[in-house]
Amino acid sequence: MTATELKQVLKKSKHIHFIGIGGSGMYPLAQILHSRGYFLTGSDNNETETLDAVRKMGIPVFFGQRAENIDGADLIVHTAAIMADNPELIAAHESDAVVIERSELLGLVTSEFERAVCISGTHGKTTTSAMLTQILIYSKIDISCVIGGKLNSIGGSGRAGKSDIMVCESCEFVDTFLKLYPDIAVILNVDEDHLDYFKTLDNLKASFKKFASNATKCIIYNGDDKNTCDVVLEIDKEKISFGWKDSNDYSAKILSVNGLLTVFEAFYRGESLGIFKLHVPGSHNVLNALAAIASALYVGAPIDGIKLGLDNFKGAIRRFEKIAEVKGITIVDDYAHHPAEVSVTLSAAKSLGFKRLIAVHQPFTYSRTAMLLDDFAKALSIADLAVLTEIMGSREKNTYNIHASDLQEKIEGCALTPTFDECVSYLLQEVKEGDLVITLGCGDIYKVAKALAKKLEERK
Repeated sequence: MTATELKQVLKKSKHIHFIGIGGSGMYPLAQILHSRGYFLTGSDNNETETLDAVRKMGIPVFFGQRAENIDGADLIVHTAAIMADNPELIAAHESDAVVIERSELLGLVTSEFERAVCISGTHGKTTTSAMLTQILIYSKIDISCVIGGKLNSIGGSGRAGKSDIMVCESCEFVDTFLKLYPDIAVILNVDEDHLDYFKTLDNLKASFKKFASNATKCIIYNGDDKNTCDVVLEIDKEKISFGWKDSNDYSAKILSVNGLLTVFEAFYRGESLGIFKLHVPGSHNVLNALAAIASALYVGAPIDGIKLGLDNFKGAIRRFEKIAEVKGITIVDDYAHHPAEVSVTLSAAKSLGFKRLIAVHQPFTYSRTAMLLDDFAKALSIADLAVLTEIMGSREKNTYNIHASDLQEKIEGCALTPTFDECVSYLLQEVKEGDLVITLGCGDIYKVAKALAKKLEERK
């Protein structure tokens, strides 16, 4: 089915059924479509807070997935996690309804907005999407959004608004972002990642070029990042650059850093836009904020709203999220799972003035760990002490014959605690007053941070 035909299916659909409606990526889409008058139903196998929120919207939810749940639906959406032998999915394919995956629906939803701001990049997508969302909310602009992490100010990972503006986090993995319909395409950076799929950096850059070319209005890009500049060089569209260099359309100068607070001045083509405050650490987050500022101004947000939104932004959940401060020990969790992300996060943490920085890393996927082993070792060596758990394989089998011990050997003084229980026990013996412990990874390493905080609280 062509993209044009799919758009028509969405416009003509009266009853949309969600298989796995309680998923964090499904809920925002249900919010937006429900607000636009579609009749929705859904099913799920797990009781969660998100599922309760779906029910409170008045959407009928079936607990458990059965063939009869799809009755009456003319469009059926499922998450990528739904297995082919799921009885509801089998019934969907045997019915007359159109069946699509969640990423395809997200693309169709972006096409419904006149100003869809689609934020891409190897690093920083969730933080920048969350920043922009908060800015526009504080600017009293009634936006819709779908972001990859939870934002406290909207109570989740998405919202439905009445304006023609949508903020959409746009992931490059398996070319998902090529299903979107961006009006404003934002590229934060392009770095080697997902090479199990893309194979080469050139292939990755080609995908980003297709994404940027799909923008109907303009491209906002990192003018300091060579790979990003290569991507946009030959695209004949309005282009707006941001970065540290004065040659960019938007630039920034850091004025002071005090703990988690960074104060910076932003400029547009040399003219000052004023002083901005940011409560998430690291110069990389100033660049993320600059991308959000450029995007917000493009869609009409006032400077005062932008300043207020950034000043009240404390980060998305799992993005340098403070878990606890117990007995003089500070515990933070971060989603960083690529060497470049680990490096900037640990560099920012190192600058905060703690006695020691302890990095607890759960490597994610065998392919990434094997291909970027030396880069991970260099990044984790920034910490005073690195602690590793075993690799989380996720979707992969260990055909690379790689183990966390291979990474441990390359990091001086590194500790290997294969299980989370072993990791927490080790940390309880190791941590001292004045330490900053940061858990790193996109798997479930955050459980270590929370368990450590709990055990420290219980300890006499």
